[in-house]
Amino acid sequence: MNIAFPYQIGADGRSLASTDADHVRDMMEMLLFTNPGERVIRPEFGSGLLQSIFAPNSAELAATLQLTVQAALTQWLGDLIELRGVEVLSDDATLRVTVRYMLRPTGEIVTENFSRSLT
Repeated sequence: MNIAFPYQIGADGRSLASTDADHVRDMMEMLLFTNPGERVIRPEFGSGLLQSIFAPNSAELAATLQLTVQAALTQWLGDLIELRGVEVLSDDATLRVTVRYMLRPTGEIVTENFSRSLT
């Protein structure tokens, strides 16, 4: 059973469950927007994206963030997904990440968009 994120109580009074695809998306969002060192038990978990949100926007920064995100997704979710592509865009205080991947259990190709704004 996959528990929905953020945690919710269902109509039956139990933890709300999510589908496998929704669970993978939730795990991906947690990974992308967690900074390494933020979790006490697993300090290496995270991608470090939010640390770069106010850095000067450049092609070099975008390429670095793209590689960092690809490495984090492969390390932490590689058993569940096959990564097909990552695009990172920074616009002022908004960070946008597009991830294209294949769900290994079903073979379904999925494109997800994530964004965070610090304003």
